[in-house]
Amino acid sequence: MPNLSIFKSAGRLVTGRDALDSLQSALEKMNAKRAFIITDQGVMNSGTINRVLEKLNIPFDIYDQVNPEPELEQVERCIELFHLQKNDVLIAVGGGSAMDVAKCTAALSDKPGTVRDYIGLDTISSRNIPLIAIPTTSGTGSEVTNVAILSDTAKQTKEGFVSEALLPDIAIVSPYMSLTCPASVTAASGVDALVHAVESYISLNRSEITDGLALKAIQLICEFLPQAYASPEDLTAREKMATASLIAGLAFGNGGVGAVHALAYPLGGKYKMSHGVSNALMLPYVMKWNAQGCEERFTDIAVAMRLEVSADHAENVQKVVAYLHDFCRNLNIPSGLKTLNIPFEDIPYLAEEAINVKRLLKNNPRVLSLSDIEEIYREAY
Repeated sequence: MPNLSIFKSAGRLVTGRDALDSLQSALEKMNAKRAFIITDQGVMNSGTINRVLEKLNIPFDIYDQVNPEPELEQVERCIELFHLQKNDVLIAVGGGSAMDVAKCTAALSDKPGTVRDYIGLDTISSRNIPLIAIPTTSGTGSEVTNVAILSDTAKQTKEGFVSEALLPDIAIVSPYMSLTCPASVTAASGVDALVHAVESYISLNRSEITDGLALKAIQLICEFLPQAYASPEDLTAREKMATASLIAGLAFGNGGVGAVHALAYPLGGKYKMSHGVSNALMLPYVMKWNAQGCEERFTDIAVAMRLEVSADHAENVQKVVAYLHDFCRNLNIPSGLKTLNIPFEDIPYLAEEAINVKRLLKNNPRVLSLSDIEEIYREAY
């Protein structure tokens, strides 16, 4: 663990079935006069957006064209619209994509240059636009993290923005917002939250605070994601998953993630694979490699998963990896790259891209070489 640990989160967390009732008072305290809502077509077409609109007491404008894997250009467009319509507060309503676009829009709306100029770590010094995040999926935890991920279409890569200026002022997390989430998105985003929890628990940057959050998230996800997937209207399962996603976000937002994310990024950048699916697909294969050097941690994970554990840590590693394969299979997560028509001959390219995601690989408990990463992709094929 590091010798110094700083815990970061959104300024205020509002959770529970009545969480949306807090929106009006939050806007009043911000002295907001006109809201700019950033969302996507799925949220609009499902009618989920109406749960937010009925709570608004000020005029608003909506940008609803956020893509599943949003590009840098979408932030540029949102900044342009924000100023054109004279808005003074941003509200993100959606999954991680909408929240990441909104976080960058709020932080960069008054900054010189282009969005691309601020890629990287701590390049954004401040944010002056109030930001409220309302997730509609239980997965990314973006409502409480200082990270945003956008696609660079020219380079066919994912780019990360990491700054405390990206932390929302308020995160409003209500289980009602995920009731219309499609089953496939419920599954992929839920396993994405599991990735966050597992990776943060074995991260080299972890702390005792993130450990507790991660283990609780693992327990909740393993128990309630299958229920939320099988019975979308189950409000208890939705509420438990909303909590699990939130605390997994707090865990990885402070403890960091590692090789699963690093190997998933090139899949999203080149093939437009959703972040949740790419993470979920790679999870069991990377965990098999990551056990070396932190086998005792896998025993803790096995306990959180409520598996039957033994005194042999290596045996528990095998149980965890097997469980992850079965867990993803039962949620109809693609079982390999081949099923998604990824060319086998692209593996060297993917490995070259992944090994350059040093921001994440430095947290990984096992140092992976280029040949190691190629082998993981081959095993995941």
